[in-house]
Amino acid sequence: MVVLTGHTLTLEEVKQVLYRDELVIASKESMEVVERSRGAVEEIVENQKIVYGINTGFGKFSDVLIHADDVEELQWNLIHSHACGVGEPFPEVVSRAMLLLRANALLKGYSGVRPVVIERLLDLLNAKIHPVIPQQGSLGASGDLAPLSHLTLVLLGEGEVFYRGRRLPAIEALAKEGIAPLTLKAKEGLALINGTQAMTAMGIVGYLEAEQLAYESEAIAALTFEGLRGIIDAFDERVHLARGYNQQIEVAARIRDYLADSQLTTRQGELRVQDAYSLRCIPQVHGASWQALDYVKEKLEIEMNAATDNPLIFENEAKVISGGNFHGQPIALAMDFMKIAISELANISERRIERLVNPQLNDLPPFLSPAPGLQSGAMIMQYAAASLVSENKTLAHPASVDSIPSSANQEDHVSMGTIASRHAYAILQNTRRVLAIELICAMQAVEYRGVEKMGTKTRMFYEAARKVVPSITKDRVFSNDIEAAARWLKTLDWPAFVKKMTTTNQH
Repeated sequence: MVVLTGHTLTLEEVKQVLYRDELVIASKESMEVVERSRGAVEEIVENQKIVYGINTGFGKFSDVLIHADDVEELQWNLIHSHACGVGEPFPEVVSRAMLLLRANALLKGYSGVRPVVIERLLDLLNAKIHPVIPQQGSLGASGDLAPLSHLTLVLLGEGEVFYRGRRLPAIEALAKEGIAPLTLKAKEGLALINGTQAMTAMGIVGYLEAEQLAYESEAIAALTFEGLRGIIDAFDERVHLARGYNQQIEVAARIRDYLADSQLTTRQGELRVQDAYSLRCIPQVHGASWQALDYVKEKLEIEMNAATDNPLIFENEAKVISGGNFHGQPIALAMDFMKIAISELANISERRIERLVNPQLNDLPPFLSPAPGLQSGAMIMQYAAASLVSENKTLAHPASVDSIPSSANQEDHVSMGTIASRHAYAILQNTRRVLAIELICAMQAVEYRGVEKMGTKTRMFYEAARKVVPSITKDRVFSNDIEAAARWLKTLDWPAFVKKMTTTNQH
C-alpha cells in the first residue's frame, strides 16, 4: 500500500504502483489540509472576491469576472474547450502515472479542490481505469492543459478509458466499478489541468526504462568486449579514479566484474596496444550518460512532489497567489538531456556493432555469416542500427529551445516539455533495438571465440539471451530476432537477474 502525502512520493513507490498495481490511499493528515484549502476557495466565492481562476476567465480572459451562479459552468466549459489533444494516446502506463501524480500534487493542499476530487482520482487508479489521453497538443506551460483535460473528462463520466484490456466509453467503466461521475465546483477544473503531470509521467516511465537499459547496455558491451578480445587494462580502477567521475568509476567497476574470470579478454600489447574508442571508452561514454540520468532522476523526484497549478492557496495566510509553477522548463531541459544521454548509448553501441561485423576491423567471419557470400549474416542488422541512431539524432534536437506564444501573447514563453518527454521515449525504444542488435551480434562473436572461455557472469547473460534468440546457423528474418531481444530487454527483471548472477558467482 502506497500512502500519498503530496510530499514524500518516491520513484520506487511509483514503480510499484505502475508495474505491480500497488493500491494507493491518501494520508488523513493531507486530506485535512486539502479540506482547509477548499474552505478558502468557498469563502472567496461566497464573498465575491475577484481571484484569478476561481471567478474569472482564463489566460487572456483573466480580466473577465464570472458571476457566482456561473462558476460551475465555467469549470465545465474549461475542461471541454481544453480537451483538444490529438494523435495516438499515451501508453496506458503513462495515463496511470498521470492519475497518481495529479492526486499527489493536489494533496499538497495548495489547489483548493474538495477531497472527493482526489478520492475519485485514486478510485480510477485502484480500479485500473486509465483515461485515453492523446499525446499531442500540449505546449508544456500553463500546464499540460490538453492532456490533463482528457484525464479530467473521465472524472465527469465522459471521454474514453482503457479498462481490462479494452478501450471503451468512460461511463461504462465507471458504472462497472460503481464510481459516480463528478460535477466540478469552483477552481477544480483549473486545479486538475494546470500542472506538468503529462510530461512528468511520460518522463518517469521513460526514465525507469532508461535506467534499466543503461545497466543492460553495460552487460551487452561486456559480451562485445569478449567477442572482440578487448584490452582489459583500460578498465583499471586507477585510470578512472585519476579522472574522478563517480559514474565513470562505477561503470568501469561493473565491466570488470562482468569480465572478472573471462579468458576472452587480453592485455595491452598481447594482440594490440590499444582498442578503438567504442571499446576503450565505455566507462567514459556510458558514465557520462549516467551523469545525465542522475540529473534527470533528481528533477523528476522534485517535480512529482511539486505544486504546479495556478493560482496557489496558502491557507495559513488566507492568501491566493498567481504564479507560474505550471511552467515545464525544469522537466523540458531534463528530458532534452535524457534524449541526448540515451542517444549516446545507441551511438556507441552501433559503432561496436560495426566492429563486430566488419572483417576489416576484426578477425571474425565477415558479417558473422555462417557462409560468407552465400549468406549475408548480420550485414543488414548493422544497417538497421545505423538507421535507428540517425533517427535518434533528429529526435534529440532540443524541444526546450523552442517557444511559440499562445493565448493572445499572454502566455508568451512555453517549455515544449511534453514534446521533449515523448521524443525521449521514442529515442529509448530505438536505442533498445540498437542494443538488441549488438546483443545478437555479440553472442554470435563469442560463439566463434568459444563460449566456454567466457566469464561466469557474461556466460549467464549469454545463456539467458540465447533462450530468446537462437544462434545464427543460416540467414533468416532477423527482424523477428531483433524485436524478440528488445522485448526481453524491456521485460527482464534486471535487479533479480543481477542478484542471481552474483549469487551463482559466489557459489
